[in-house]
This record gives sequence, structure tokens and C-alpha cells, in this order.
Amino acid sequence: MENFPVINMDNGEERAATMDQNKYACQNWAHLLQVLNHGIPHDFLDTVERLKKEHYKKSMEQRFKELVATKAMEGLEAEVTDMDWESTFHLRHLPQSNISEIPDLSDEYMKVMKEFALKLEKLAEELPDFLCENLGVEKGYLKKAFYGAEGPTFGIKVANYPPCPTPDKIKGLRALTDAGGIILLLQDPQVGGLQLLKDDEWVDVPPLRHSVVINLGDQLEVITNGKYKSVEHRVVAQTDGARMLIASFYNPGSDAVIYPAPALLEKAKED
Repeated sequence: MENFPVINMDNGEERAATMDQNKYACQNWAHLLQVLNHGIPHDFLDTVERLKKEHYKKSMEQRFKELVATKAMEGLEAEVTDMDWESTFHLRHLPQSNISEIPDLSDEYMKVMKEFALKLEKLAEELPDFLCENLGVEKGYLKKAFYGAEGPTFGIKVANYPPCPTPDKIKGLRALTDAGGIILLLQDPQVGGLQLLKDDEWVDVPPLRHSVVINLGDQLEVITNGKYKSVEHRVVAQTDGARMLIASFYNPGSDAVIYPAPALLEKAKED
């Protein structure tokens, strides 16, 4: 199996090599890749990780255990297909933030997550032009495609995957493709479990500390006229170790009209 692609976004004179790597990842790995030197300080990511785990222990772990008990999910004999082994909450960042409405967030955690959302939004805003360059379409086209009357939408899913006694019977997250645009994942630096489907085989996405995993959703597949396809992925529950994941979704605005880029339609006709 080929090595999983890792992209360095700040490699100076080696930019051409970075673009080649990015194009290869888009076309051969359905654009699910790990990005380094993304501009977010490592110590800040460590703070996000610490506060997230503290919040889960204090405010979410017991509720998840109670849910497991009520659903009779211990000692499963048949595969569960209608739920996931995860504990989550969701933050909306754009067009308006709802972070003040989320219960049990400490002042420090709320402040850090607001800053985290801004940093991920900035990174997400840089990626469309990176993709435009590889696609051979005009700079700024993808950003325009994402903007409706109020601009793009941006939200964050904060997920925990506790140790699971029957990982063969229930997935941490069932297989899916993301419906939107650009998805940025902050993985647990130690506990794995994220997999993508490539060539009809499930491939592990190895944890890489301080990296951001990026994949493309269904709507960007439409905009690129199928040039870059959304990737089917899942999270496998683990018997040991609690896994964390923060998924940020940079999506087209709710009133944006999504269609293939005309330049790519013309190129497809020429080919």
C-alpha cells in the first residue's frame, strides 16, 4: 500500500513539489491528506486538546455511560447499524456563532474554541486557491462558489470515542462521505481509528501530532466536475484508549447554487 500523503504548506522554494503532492493526493486519495506547517501554533493545538479532554471527563463522560446503559449496548451480539459509538457536541461559527449557547463550557474553553474556529477558518480560506491552482481554474473561483448572500457556513463537531467493549459490532462513526465543501480534522495524536476507503480497501489514517487532516465533501466534488471526489471514511471504535476528534466544516452558504465550474466543463469536452 502506498504511503499516506503528508503535505507541507510552507516549504518555500519547494512549492512546486508541494503542488505536485497536492494534485497527486486529490486525484489518487480523494483528497484526504495530512497537512503540516499550516500556521496554527503547536502549543495552541496542545491547549485545545487538553481543554477538550478535560471537558469530556467533567461534563460528557457520565452522560455517555448512561446512554450506553439505556441502549443496552454492552455485550452486543448483533451489529448495530443505526447509531455510532461517539459522544459529540456541535459549534456553529459562521454565519453566526452559537458557542455561548453550549452548556458546561468553561470561560477558558470557550475563549480557546472561539480562537480555534478563527484559525481554522483562516486555513480553510487559504485552501480553495490552493485547489484552484491545481485544477487550472482562475484564482478565487472556489471561494466565489461557496459564497451565498451571507458567505460560507462554518461549523465544528467536537467528538469523543470512548473505549468500546465490542468494536466488531458497532462503529465509532459509520461509513460516509461528507456532504459539504472542505473538512479539516484535528485527530487524536495517539489513538487511531480513522480509515478511508481506497481501491475497495479500508486504509488507516495514522495519527500525526499537530497535523490537520483535510478531505473534500460532495459539493466540492460537484464544483470540480468530479475531478476531485469526496472520500468515504469511517471511525473504528477501539477497546483501549479514548479517542478525540475535532472536525471543522467549511461549506457553501445555505443559499449558494452549486454546479460544475464552466472552465472544467469546457476542459472535459476538449479531453
